[in-house]
Amino acid sequence: MRLAHLTLAVRPEDQAEALEVLLDEVPTVRMMEGCRAFIPFIDPTNIGGIGVLHEWASAAAFAAYLASPTFAAASARLRPLMTGEPDSRRFDAELVVDS
Repeated sequence: MRLAHLTLAVRPEDQAEALEVLLDEVPTVRMMEGCRAFIPFIDPTNIGGIGVLHEWASAAAFAAYLASPTFAAASARLRPLMTGEPDSRRFDAELVVDS
């Protein structure tokens, strides 16, 4: 399973708009093959912080998302709002207990 944790920073006045960009893509991303979770959130510990937690069935499924028009469109809307480069951490994981 591929996990990805994305964090990015925007000006505090742009935080709601940035979150809305990500929330707009939730239905489409969650319908993509291999998507197990796509959870955008405001980081309450970082002023202007936004995050997304991803779970994908495989690295290939995550790569397909990154190559998708949905990802490109969201990136085009988010980039002008960002105050720096995003931090994307990716992990390969094995589910220990399925609940």
